[in-house]
Amino acid sequence: MFEKGIKARRKIKTPIVTLIVLLISSFSFAQNSQPISLQKAIEIAKTNNIDLKIADKEIEKQTVLKKTAFQADPLQVQYQGGQFNSKYYDSNVSIQQYFPIGRITKANRQLQEELVKLAEKRKALSEYEIEKAVTIAYYQYLYGVSVQKLNADLLEIYSKFLKNAELRFETGESGKIEVISAKAKSKEIETQQAQLEFDLAIYQKQLQFFIQTEENIVPDSTTPMQYSFQPNENQSKVETLVTDYYTQQISVYQKEANTFKALRTPKLGLGYFGQTLDTKSYFQGFTAGLQIPLFGGVNSAKAKASAISISQSQLELDKNKLTLKLQMQELKNDFEKQQKALDYYQKEGLLYAEQIIATAQKSYANGDMSYWYYISFLNQAIDIKKQNAEATNAYNQSAIQLQFPSISNK
Repeated sequence: MFEKGIKARRKIKTPIVTLIVLLISSFSFAQNSQPISLQKAIEIAKTNNIDLKIADKEIEKQTVLKKTAFQADPLQVQYQGGQFNSKYYDSNVSIQQYFPIGRITKANRQLQEELVKLAEKRKALSEYEIEKAVTIAYYQYLYGVSVQKLNADLLEIYSKFLKNAELRFETGESGKIEVISAKAKSKEIETQQAQLEFDLAIYQKQLQFFIQTEENIVPDSTTPMQYSFQPNENQSKVETLVTDYYTQQISVYQKEANTFKALRTPKLGLGYFGQTLDTKSYFQGFTAGLQIPLFGGVNSAKAKASAISISQSQLELDKNKLTLKLQMQELKNDFEKQQKALDYYQKEGLLYAEQIIATAQKSYANGDMSYWYYISFLNQAIDIKKQNAEATNAYNQSAIQLQFPSISNK
């Protein structure tokens, strides 16, 4: 009987030891990780993100190209030598330079300024997408933590159940089937706990990827599991981003059309020449001229093409506005559905689950409830807790999508 009691205690400790090992593993990972808030994670992501660095270089490049607004033709230098005046060998040197006149320089400068603004608008869209990706990954990790904690609580519950089952079996109050069932369930939860460790590591790497850092960054454990936001405020933000981008694109095409039209204006040329006569005298003078584009059909066609691009961008803007409007209506309906489900679990469901577990454990320990009824009530309570975690995750995903609706085209 004494040896049997020792074996029973060893069996009881097995799931507890496994739980301790898993908790130590999680603690070790947490010790090597850096907990940060969501806002800090977004700030780091915007600082580290390579796409945003490329966007900054694009802005820098377009800013440098503003210096190319004034585009003079290459300097023409010509030398002539020979008997073109008499039998003597004379020489002639001429220099000529053509300059753009009219609106072309102004048009080029305005176009380049609009291209700088367009690059800035494109970067703003990229920042928006990065903020969305980081937020999703951040709360996905928190969901993994909540599921892991729930699983640990379940393991503790079934460990108590196993202990009671073994005591009842030793006293002859129940059959061995209860002990076997409790062991099987505990082992199942232990396996799930090990799998959740891998899931959590995957969620962490996803967050690390979007933040683009080699540090083991994890969400702050004090962050509420439920995501909070102001949908109306962010809806205005995304509408502004889309409108600003396509409006700026239209402005670029307008300035581009003006540039092509300005290319049809003449260019002014100024020059100097010096020449010898009979190798003795040196004559010099100045020249002036115009370069007149007689065949301006190419630039006219390009200006018309830019006008067509303006119409295309306006259509794209109209399409995105309509798409965004319909998408917001769909996302709001889904959000309200998920919010209603979450409200039930927070206000009633979880309370029922705790009452069921406490009552069932007490009744089973006192021998007032059969094994089968106990398992049935326990599974019901566990299922409620699982559904609450899933409802919270579904709510968060719906809320984040509502705050960051997708932008179909960029």
